[in-house]
Amino acid sequence: MKRSSKHGRNLMANVVIAGVAGFVGTNLCAAELEAGNKVIGIDNFCTGAKENITPFFDNKNFSFLEHDIVDPLPITETVDRIYNLACPASPAHYLKIPVETLLAGSRGMHNLLELAKKNNARIVQASTSEVYGDPLQHPQKESYWGNVNPVGIRSCYDESKRFAEALIMAYKRSHAVNTGIVRIFNTYGPHMRKDDGRVVSNFIVQALEGKPITVYGDGEQTRSFCFVSDLISGLQKMMDGNHPGPINLGNRNEFTVKEFAEKVIALTRSQSKIVFKPLPEDDPVKRKPDSTLAQKELGWKSNVSLEDGLKETIDWFSR
Repeated sequence: MKRSSKHGRNLMANVVIAGVAGFVGTNLCAAELEAGNKVIGIDNFCTGAKENITPFFDNKNFSFLEHDIVDPLPITETVDRIYNLACPASPAHYLKIPVETLLAGSRGMHNLLELAKKNNARIVQASTSEVYGDPLQHPQKESYWGNVNPVGIRSCYDESKRFAEALIMAYKRSHAVNTGIVRIFNTYGPHMRKDDGRVVSNFIVQALEGKPITVYGDGEQTRSFCFVSDLISGLQKMMDGNHPGPINLGNRNEFTVKEFAEKVIALTRSQSKIVFKPLPEDDPVKRKPDSTLAQKELGWKSNVSLEDGLKETIDWFSR
């Protein structure tokens, strides 16, 4: 269904997607184009992949700007909706570029908020469950303030996202910008990078190549895995509404990392064995969203089972 810019749902919207060449951005771009909207994609290929967006170049409703959002945005078109996904999201990446990661959540966020203010556009920020740190509350509700180490090795990502949330709320209160914040929990699916560095891609690639499955810690730490099509639905529902958030978007079903590794081995029919290595510093032990607010305010919940989502993701990596 076509979704309007500001005055109903029957008009074409002009949509900006920052971080369009990333895993989530690519899937979101496809969904927005399918909805009949025009998309201006922005990416500097810091962690995104050009091949992800190459199929969109033949679409007359897609235009691309190779640009770092930390620098002033050269967008002169009128825009209606802005999604900000522009930030490294994997420890394997943001630990290599901590300063750039922090600037994405500060200067980059500021530039996009100014664009939203100028155009009277709604902006939705892709925040993260990492704002809860290593949580003492389980499952995590949006009202929980978190247990974050602000000077730890992962703080460049955690604090980038936490600052972005604070800046968004300042713009909402001071300038009446139409803002929304979603806190995304572990998400997986097609268009993940092979070297993404997170458990889903790591385990699948290792299993397909017959290499040992590397589990950090004792494998009893938990995660909740959301398939990307469910997440995209949640992002679009957030954009369609007026709720400021934050709202958790994630799967309610919790698995230990060891259980997840065993499921990947079974579905790939791999002969890989599980090997255990020390848990990285500040790595959260538990992670599970309380999705009550998403169901109440957005009418959203995750629907794709882990087995079905993994089969599609494994098939994509195999190809």
